Amino acid sequence: MAWDEWDQLKSDAAARDSTRMRLNEAAAPGGSGGATDGDLVVHDDQLGKMGNTAYELREKFGVDSDFARPSTFTASIGLFNDGLDMGAALTELHDTWNSQTRTLKDACAHISNHFDFTRAQHAKDEVHVMTSMPVSKIDDYIK
Repeated sequence: MAWDEWDQLKSDAAARDSTRMRLNEAAAPGGSGGATDGDLVVHDDQLGKMGNTAYELREKFGVDSDFARPSTFTASIGLFNDGLDMGAALTELHDTWNSQTRTLKDACAHISNHFDFTRAQHAKDEVHVMTSMPVSKIDDYIK
């Protein structure tokens, strides 16, 4: 491909649709693009529901994942005491299961705590915005 052909292809592409891609720029009002405005919207009730769901998942998983633990441990000790290698393997499985269970429960708790933190931080940000703006400026935005 010759240089002239390349220049011609570039100019043809630009002429077809010059607004197809925008880098570091929001779409014009009424135009195509992601968000309709630049505001970040956080709904406190939705954050609360998601945090509560993560907490409930942690609690339910904690109960359900522990259902077979006592009998598994008892069986592993019994097999080990009978001289079977399967007992040691079952004990290792038991310990690994407990470790993985703790990891998942910790992750659920982390998610729940993060939503609680986000809600609290958003409330602080709202107070900061409301108290740092002069009342006359707020009135301008409301009207």
